Amino acid sequence: MAGKENSELQIWTEKYRPKTLDDVINQKHVVERLKAWMKKGSIPNMLFAGSAGVGKTCCAIAIARELFGEHWRENFQELNASDDRGINVVRGRIKDFAKMKPLGADFKIVFLDESDSLTPEAQQALRRTMESFAGTTRFILSANFSNRLIEPIQSRTVVFRLKKLTKEHVAEYINRIAKGENLDISKDALDAIYEISEGDLRRATNLLQASAALGKITKETVHDVASQARPDDVKEMLNLALTGKFGEARKKLYDMLITQGLSGDDIIRAVHKEVFNLDIQEKAKLELVEKIGETEYKLNMGGTPEVQLQALLAQFMKFKGKA
Repeated sequence: MAGKENSELQIWTEKYRPKTLDDVINQKHVVERLKAWMKKGSIPNMLFAGSAGVGKTCCAIAIARELFGEHWRENFQELNASDDRGINVVRGRIKDFAKMKPLGADFKIVFLDESDSLTPEAQQALRRTMESFAGTTRFILSANFSNRLIEPIQSRTVVFRLKKLTKEHVAEYINRIAKGENLDISKDALDAIYEISEGDLRRATNLLQASAALGKITKETVHDVASQARPDDVKEMLNLALTGKFGEARKKLYDMLITQGLSGDDIIRAVHKEVFNLDIQEKAKLELVEKIGETEYKLNMGGTPEVQLQALLAQFMKFKGKA
């Protein structure tokens, strides 16, 4: 009984994390190159670049599992640079692990996640550490923005750029979990998970697990769990403004802000996504995008959400009848 309870309490991002490179979703161009290195029994220092949730950590762990087998945990050190951005993380934990002798292997792996968060001084220290322990330690770095890493580090790594995942690939992964957990999930819910996660598999998996606690997984439950504006609500509000029904548009805005409890930031991001789907002239869309940007800036500077978003709806009113 205890074993079943522990299984139910597992975090699905870990439970369904790909164990091998063959399980990694839609990164064939990277996986094929990695397998070529693996056949040689060794790897160079690597840099995985790409947006969040596309498989950077999965690839690093899969490499360690396949190279070291049952000793992969002893020969693999995972650190997140965003937890400690300074030079001490390099001089301390990284250097200490690099000094240790590998267990049943020729080298160890240090995986430094979000390495682009390191300060310039810490990056210089990392460069020196990579040189000093080149014989016994391989470094795998991951970065959302590889250009934030200093050139000496980039030149000492083989760069792998991971692609953003499409709706089909996210659906493939979610359906894999749904099958494993016997979940009842609708197609609309799958679409909603993709729209909210924007191709981030980690976020998509967390959304799925949270939604599954409510029973049948529908579009509504996904949006409730995510606490984000529903595209249909935003589209309705904008169309009301475009047809001159400002009072009704304002009422819809208040429903999202007060009843649904959404933040101004959530709504402005949803408006930005939806404006491109409106049936208005392209020139009008360009002008509205500019107004959306101004509104977001004012919100970030401390503007009152109700006032700023109402002012934005007034801007939409100017394009009444210009579809």
